[in-house]
Parts: sequence; structure tokens; C-alpha cells
Amino acid sequence: MSDTRRQKREGRWLAVGLYGYLALVMFVPLVVIALWAFYDPAVGWYPPDIVPTSYSVEPWREVLADRGIIGSLVLSLIISTTVTFLTGALAFPTAWALAHFPFRIKRAVEVFVLAPMIVPGIVVAVSLGEIFFRLGLTQTVLGVILVQTVGTLPLMIRILTATLEGIPGELMLAARTLGASPRRALMRIALPMAWPGFLAGGLLSFISSFEDFEKTFMVGAPGVQPLSVRLWSYLGGEILIFPTAAVVTFILLAPTLIIFFIAERLMKENVLAAGMGKL
Repeated sequence: MSDTRRQKREGRWLAVGLYGYLALVMFVPLVVIALWAFYDPAVGWYPPDIVPTSYSVEPWREVLADRGIIGSLVLSLIISTTVTFLTGALAFPTAWALAHFPFRIKRAVEVFVLAPMIVPGIVVAVSLGEIFFRLGLTQTVLGVILVQTVGTLPLMIRILTATLEGIPGELMLAARTLGASPRRALMRIALPMAWPGFLAGGLLSFISSFEDFEKTFMVGAPGVQPLSVRLWSYLGGEILIFPTAAVVTFILLAPTLIIFFIAERLMKENVLAAGMGKL
């Protein structure tokens, strides 16, 4: 009984710590952003006032008055969805090889695959921007999709590799023994069992693509302006306009929060956790 009581107490303190950390890194910044997004610029917000004395929707009106916002939002959704499916299709063969085919330089290949995540995003954006310019892919939707896929592939490959490593090889051997071709065994057994990995990696890939700025700006601007590029143009050049920046942050956070709640529901069903594997 004492052990059970101690475990409950430890679990309670762990929950308090986790929720406290969540409040510190997510809730408090959101409250500050909300105050900046709705305060009245004509009145101002100065110390020692902890909260604004007057509120206004003028910053929102300024951003939403742009008729191109809806078009940029639709373009962002199209690009992010395409990048997500393309990333999954390209990542699966590599992940399958890393999970089931032992070879001498496997570790080196894993490091090479993860390299785009290690290198700062602006470095990748500049180098790929030069390459895409020579290939004639700058200021095109195709160029933006391809350059974003470069950034989302490493994480998808890692998640899928961890997921595929959990699929027993005996199932594939049993299917082959019963007469299934390698392709049929892969399509009927490996792909259905890997769907938690596709789901987990797809959620993260969609968020990464939707919020990407450096690579999208270097390759797509000014001809292609998804939501991230258009909204960042409101930040005022060398001077940061806090109300507009707060509105920008809110708009960019919207899909992330939606994905967060979807992921939270999936975590309850152990779907996302299974997809994350040993990541």
C-alpha cells in the first residue's frame, strides 16, 4: 500500500512539473502575445502598467485588410500538404533500408540523412537558393515544394526508421513463404503497419512546411508568397512593430495549435507515441 501511495505521489508531482513547464513555455508567452495583439497603439502600453489600459483590433484590421492574405493561406495549405505527401513517399524507401538492411556504412548514412537538421536553416536556405537559381526553380511553387522537402525529409526518415524497426521480420518472411512477392509483402504488411510513423512524421512535416520562412523566402520570394513570407513582411524592416508581430505570431501559431490538439488525441490512443518510436 505504501508503494502505491508513493507512486501516486510521484505521479502527482510529475504532472505538476509537466503542467508547470507547459504553462511557463506556452501559456505565459501566449498571454503576452495576446496582450500585444489587442492593445491600442494610439494609447500605448508603458510601465508600470502590467496590462494595457486600452484595447483595439486595429493591428488585426491592418493585416487582414490585405486581400492577398487568403490566397497566401490557401497556397500555404497546398504547399504544406504536397510537401507532407512527397516527404512520406521519398522517406519510406530510405527508412526501410536503414531499418532492415545491415550494411557497413549504415551509421555514416544516418548522419548524412540528419545533416540538414544539424546545419542552421539559413545556411541550407542560402546554399539551396543558389542551386535552385541555376536550375531555374526560383520563384516557382515547385521550387518551394522541393526546398521545403529537403528540410522535412530527415525527421520523417528518422521517425519511419524507428517505426519500421518495430515490424517483426518474421511477418515479411511468412508472407514470402505463402507466395507473396517482395512488393506485395511490402504493400500489404509493411505499409499498413507503418501508418503510425507516417502519421507522426506527417504532422511534424506539415507544421515545419507551413511555418518555414528561410528556405521559402530564399527560393520563392518575391514571386511565390505563402503565408509565412507574406506575414513576415509586416514586421517593419529594421524596426519591429510589436502589435503587428503579435498578430503574425497568432496566425502562424493557429495550425500548430490545431496539430498539437490532434496529436494530443492521438497520444491517448498511443498512435503518435508508436510513430515516434525511438526518436
